[in-house]
Amino acid sequence: MRRPLIAGNWKMHMPNAEAVTLARQLRARLRGLSHCEVLVCPPFTALTAVAEILTDTEIALGAQNLHDRRSGAFTGEISGDMIRSTGASWVLIGHSERRQFFGDTDEWVARKLLAALESGLNPIVCVGESLEERDAGKLESVIQRQVHQALETLSDDLLARVTLAYEPVWAIGTGRVASPEQAQEVHALIRGLLSRVGNSRVADSVRILYGGSVKADNAASLLSQPDIDGALVGGASLEVESFKGIVDALQPSSTSSFQ
Repeated sequence: MRRPLIAGNWKMHMPNAEAVTLARQLRARLRGLSHCEVLVCPPFTALTAVAEILTDTEIALGAQNLHDRRSGAFTGEISGDMIRSTGASWVLIGHSERRQFFGDTDEWVARKLLAALESGLNPIVCVGESLEERDAGKLESVIQRQVHQALETLSDDLLARVTLAYEPVWAIGTGRVASPEQAQEVHALIRGLLSRVGNSRVADSVRILYGGSVKADNAASLLSQPDIDGALVGGASLEVESFKGIVDALQPSSTSSFQ
């Protein structure tokens, strides 16, 4: 049984004082996460401060990116070991904004994934198609290329440590969202690709998150799909009540996880 994961990507928001305030609110209000895992990914500058607030809580901490080398003359870059030293244990890799604006190619995503695993981090690898690619009928080939180039060299043991996130690029920050049926179709495609990369047992154990304008009012319908194992949340993770609604959408009963 795959345990659902709700991951909040704070992107380039939250200077330290604001990040600490939000972390304190989450620490004070988030309770009883037996039904899911929760992760937040602040900017690099806030990682250490947020780590101190979230110590001894059920909320995990991650970074938004890393370099593929452990050290060197790479001004402005952050290594996996540096991320670990802040108290973070997760990292996002290949987010569509990194691919679109910062030149993260499929090959670079694969190298970053290996670097994350070597540093003992839990990676979330993002894949997804643009609107132009979807309209041109290239969805399947794009997803297949991204998944295979990222994962094809991994052993089953390493593959089992990876989480994937499907982000239709056209639904990120636009207010548009894939229908539950559209999202499930692609998640099922990814699950099938995983069975070709690894064995069927590992493919069934890997979590696949949905990312793309996830909000409290659409979370339940998305998260009810059989191959959607959680959400990678952008803007809605920046405010406690909206993030609360997404976490609560996974609740098996009406009992809230926030006290």
